[in-house]
Amino acid sequence: MNKRVEKLREQSISAKAAISRERAVLLTEFYKTGQAAQVSVPVARALAFKYILEHKTICINEGELIVGERGEQPKATPTYPEICTHSLDDLDILNNREKVSYTVDKTTRESQDREIIPFWFGMSIRERIFREVDKNWKSAYDAGVFTEFMEQRAPGHSVLGNKIYRKGFLDFQQEIKNSISKLDFFNDPEAFQKREQLTAMFITTEALIIFANRHAEKVRELIADETDANRKKELGKIAEVCERVPANAPTNFWEALQYYWFVHLGVITELNTWDSFNPGRLDQHLLPFYRQGIKDGSLTKEDAKELLQTFWVKFNNQPAPPKVGVTAQESNTYTDFCLINVGGVKENGEDGTNELTYLILDVIEEMRLLQPSSMVQVSKKNPDRLLKRALKIIRTGFGQPSVFNTDAIIQELIRQGKSLQDARNGGSSGCVETGAFGKESYILTGYFNLVKVLEITLNNGVDPVTGKEVGIKSGDANKFTSFDDLMNAFKNQLQYFINVKIKGNIIIERLYAQYMPAPFMSVLIDDCIQNGKDYNAGGAKYNTSYIQGVGMGSITDSLSAIKYHVFDQEKVSIAALLTLLKNDFNGEENFRQQLLNETPKYGNDDNYADDILREVFEMFFQMVDGRPNTKGGTYRINLLPTTVHVYFGSVIGAMPDGRKALTPLSEGISPVQGADRNGPTAVIKSAAKIDHLRTGGTLLNQKFTPQFLEDDEGIQKIVHLIRSYFKMDGHLFHKSWCYNFNINSF
Repeated sequence: MNKRVEKLREQSISAKAAISRERAVLLTEFYKTGQAAQVSVPVARALAFKYILEHKTICINEGELIVGERGEQPKATPTYPEICTHSLDDLDILNNREKVSYTVDKTTRESQDREIIPFWFGMSIRERIFREVDKNWKSAYDAGVFTEFMEQRAPGHSVLGNKIYRKGFLDFQQEIKNSISKLDFFNDPEAFQKREQLTAMFITTEALIIFANRHAEKVRELIADETDANRKKELGKIAEVCERVPANAPTNFWEALQYYWFVHLGVITELNTWDSFNPGRLDQHLLPFYRQGIKDGSLTKEDAKELLQTFWVKFNNQPAPPKVGVTAQESNTYTDFCLINVGGVKENGEDGTNELTYLILDVIEEMRLLQPSSMVQVSKKNPDRLLKRALKIIRTGFGQPSVFNTDAIIQELIRQGKSLQDARNGGSSGCVETGAFGKESYILTGYFNLVKVLEITLNNGVDPVTGKEVGIKSGDANKFTSFDDLMNAFKNQLQYFINVKIKGNIIIERLYAQYMPAPFMSVLIDDCIQNGKDYNAGGAKYNTSYIQGVGMGSITDSLSAIKYHVFDQEKVSIAALLTLLKNDFNGEENFRQQLLNETPKYGNDDNYADDILREVFEMFFQMVDGRPNTKGGTYRINLLPTTVHVYFGSVIGAMPDGRKALTPLSEGISPVQGADRNGPTAVIKSAAKIDHLRTGGTLLNQKFTPQFLEDDEGIQKIVHLIRSYFKMDGHLFHKSWCYNFNINSF
């Protein structure tokens, strides 16, 4: 990288994440004016968005080419009191956390105490949720049976398609006007509501154009004081770019990147979409601009690389908005999970790899930044050169890019009802979640603790950690005479908690549709303008709600241990086993070692355990998949933990797989840590025994020593391993190359 990029990268890495009060203050100022009470909810939301973009600080960093920050400076991180209002205790936790802290200065703390908390008391979505959900939902939530994403952050697990590279916001305004003109007030009872939603969308398009022009004005002020001729020329170009986009469609590579960045800032300013909004398939979107620039001489490869590198810095300058309560204590992360997709296939099914794919991989390797995350879509149509290039980056220990199975993603999306064209244009975002880019609202509703359900089943509906009855009376485990008795009880308990979770989701979806529309996001996702409906109310072409199962390895090994030691080998009675679990194996280390080392375990291509894995998967799938949400879409499953397997483990006592109380669960669909004894091939064969194509994503992590990839022979072996796993319809193969042998977790 050149000196400019080195300086910007160092500034980004060195910048200290801090809580910014600006957005919360501006939002509160707007609502205090009383304007919101005079208009509909969506229009009020749009006017608030416009007010923020008209008044927020404009930050132009020295030497940068792509401009715009969410806060007043790099890593200034706003809060979203309308979603969840941070208490003073929350701010103290964030300021004092050992691993990943956010500085909270005295002025911000005082402002939160005197202005923000008093005004938003009782009005945040989080407070509305806990007022409206049922008592049994709260009990299950408190016990750690599931989490709920939308009590702390807004829906937003959507990825942008290619339409911003073809249309400007003036074009979107015309589309909105056309949609309003077609409303039928005589025959459509929703016509008025649609008009309000479309009016709100129009206001947000005006807001982003104003925001871009404010940047142009700020840059022209800097030009007047700039003494360096080269930088003065650059600033002039930046001003021209900001005056052109996003009002108009981009005409070159620079404009395309800046256009997207203004859109990105708009999305993450409107709502706290912690779930990974990003440009998606960047090598496909930018390729026409890149090739045209190279052809007409207005762009060189070095110019494009520098622009991409400065673009990468912008992502890294935006830490994820921090959480509240126990989540703030347990979840230490800065990342916003913006996952750049490269590779894959084109709309016609041909190999999508191009020269820009490899240039972006060069940028990933050189920049080595926490954000954005990156992934390579690998299809049977892609050359091994693409996979080998990715592996050479991964072997450096950086942890990026991940490797995804394009062919599986396409089949997953088609099974869900997407068109072939939309499936080929889609991919994954966040950790592993599959979606139709630019056309789908796909929302993660929260993690589901499968292992906790088993623990409650073994205790006949009681949470043994707290002693509270949180489940149903599924049967006294001491009276089970067969493994089938246990599985039937588990199935009944699982069905109960799935129903509790989905009923709560339905309530939460309606609260967001009513109180927290997202008119700016609605402009960006098909077919919200055409339908005259908000993104949060079913306006998108596709609408999917996901529940993420956690602990597949742990629950499989626990059930395997009960089946093997209690019912098949009769080494211990179920009553005695429950006593051991209650006492956390105190004084029974020898038997705990038997559970750990003399039990059929998932991850070893052993059907004794893997058949149980399949049975649990089928239960979870059948209870969730295809159930309707409130937006005209359906519920689906995926299998990933982020880092919640640590939290979920902390609310579970000892389990039959030999796991001690309050320790982490297995993560993703990976085996329990240390349980896989027969090598990586056995792991992928076990993992492939569930049907990945009926999920919206699965996460399998593998770890290898760095020495394994020191030469081309090692890389070729991993290529064969990944290709084999993908032939078995595996979704994602993620690797951890680290000298201290830590398991990598998103």
